[in-house]
Amino acid sequence: MKITFLGSGTSQGVPVIGCRCEVCCSLDFRDKRLRSSIHIEIDGLSLIIDSGPDFRQQVLRENITQLDALLFTHEHKDHTAGMDDIRSFNFLQKKDMPIYGRANVIDQLKREFAYVFEETKYPGIPRVEVREIVNAPFQIEGITITPIEVMHHKLPVFGFRINDFTYITDAKTISEEEKEKIRGTKVLVLNALQIDPHQSHFTFEEAKALAKEINADHTYFTHMSHRIGKHKKISERLPSNIEFAYDGLKIVV
Repeated sequence: MKITFLGSGTSQGVPVIGCRCEVCCSLDFRDKRLRSSIHIEIDGLSLIIDSGPDFRQQVLRENITQLDALLFTHEHKDHTAGMDDIRSFNFLQKKDMPIYGRANVIDQLKREFAYVFEETKYPGIPRVEVREIVNAPFQIEGITITPIEVMHHKLPVFGFRINDFTYITDAKTISEEEKEKIRGTKVLVLNALQIDPHQSHFTFEEAKALAKEINADHTYFTHMSHRIGKHKKISERLPSNIEFAYDGLKIVV
C-alpha cells in the first residue's frame, strides 16, 4: 500500500496576506502546507480521503490520473470544498465517481453542491454515486475499510483504517471502544494542530500522548496550522518513531 500526503495543513489559523511569521517566510518546502488530504493506492485501487479547497492543485501536483472513490471524514469546507473537481475523473474514466460519507456529510454535500444532485443534469457537471456509510466496516472493490469515530469537539468525524494503516484527522477525543479499532496498526496518522490548547483539535502534546498510547511502529502528524512552528524546529521535540508529515510525502505500508 502506497500513501501520499496530498496536504498536511488546515484552514484553522491560516495567516492573512502579508503575514511575516517564521513559517510563512520559511524557505523550507515542508512548511508550505495545503489542506489535509491523503491518496491511497492498494491492489490497483486508488482512493482519496477528503477533497479540500486545494484538491485540484494537489491532484495535478502528484499526477494522479486514476481515482476509484472519494471518502469524506466530515462535512467541514476544508475537507469538502474541492469535490467539484472530480469532474475531470468523470471525463477521463467515463463513469460516475463513488463518494463515501455518513448521512450528515452527504446532506451537507447536497446543499453545498446542489447542482450535482439535481434530477436534470447540466452537461459537464460532476457525476457521483452516493454511498452512505455508518460506523461499521465496508468494502470498496474487495478492500475492507473500517471507520473510526472520533469527536471534533461535539461533531462526530470518521477516521479510517485499511489493513495496518490508520488515518485520523480533526480529532479532539476518542472513546476507548474506538481506540480498540486502532490498536495493532503499524502506521498511524494523527492531527496535531498547534502547541496551545484548542477546543476541537489535538494539540502537539495531546497527539504525542495518543501516539505513545497506541504505540504504532510509526506515527505521522498532519492537519497542522502555521502556529505549530517550522517543520525542522518542532521536529526536534519528537521521538524517533514520530514525525511530521509534509505535502508530497510518500510512504509504503
